[in-house]
Amino acid sequence: MTASPMHWGAEALWQQLMPLLPGLSIEVVERTVSTNTALLERARVIDRPDPEDADVLVRRSIESSAFGRRAADVQPCLLVAEHQSGGRGRQGRSWHSARGASLTFSLALPLAGNDWSGLSLAVGIALADALDPHAPADAPRIGLKWPNDLWLMDDFAAATRRGRKLGGVLIETVAAGRHRLAVIGIGLNVQPLAATPAEASSGFACLQELDAGIDPPAALARIARPLVEALKRFERDGFAPFAARFAVRDLLAGQPVRTTQTDAPEGIADGVDTHGALRLQVAGGTRLVTSGEVSVRLNGGE
Repeated sequence: MTASPMHWGAEALWQQLMPLLPGLSIEVVERTVSTNTALLERARVIDRPDPEDADVLVRRSIESSAFGRRAADVQPCLLVAEHQSGGRGRQGRSWHSARGASLTFSLALPLAGNDWSGLSLAVGIALADALDPHAPADAPRIGLKWPNDLWLMDDFAAATRRGRKLGGVLIETVAAGRHRLAVIGIGLNVQPLAATPAEASSGFACLQELDAGIDPPAALARIARPLVEALKRFERDGFAPFAARFAVRDLLAGQPVRTTQTDAPEGIADGVDTHGALRLQVAGGTRLVTSGEVSVRLNGGE
């Protein structure tokens, strides 16, 4: 049986986002290995010694089409895959998805500045606030697990917080001529899967537990503009303006955690600093744990 087509409303979404991201293209493909990989490989096509070549390519891409497929450039691109056959998470983990049950997309765009510390947290905040907009401060339904996971909370207020993984963020960067691109990959569980992946040690949650009628296109329409607005603010101001909002959803705060950091293998999570580094209370003081160096798990589970 042929699956029913999904209606993404890509042109309406493009019209909404274009003022924020001039030169944006939006592409929807039925299947790809990984949207992050596709956009990274596209950008690397123009990573060549002569930076003028990249500029010429950018100008040609702007002149050729404002909406639709482009083979290689450094202009913003939102690439949606109805199914990913080889989705990736942090540290080489697999991300399982299924057509109609998952929202998987990547947004590539040049970001100014050299300090991107806390970017994955800012992205997580934008997603959580868009999907759980009326969350009470003491009991949000969507919690954020440092540094890049969204959890649906079964009991945020419990002494030992209980929840299940709802989605994740994977951020990668690539040089493209004189430009530096960030590729922000998003994976969200929208509907129940036929079978929970064996690797889902933190459990499985989906958006339909919050909104029974939501589907992948509706989820994208809900989060796309808040995501872009958050990225523009992060580019301008860094992570500091997001710190208070992260604290509301920080599911590790006050919890005993284990890390792979040799000088701080375990401790009590104590929020994040103004750059998004995890503060860890250990014997003798506070250690800062930075994204990309460690994995952090709640004691007794992921």
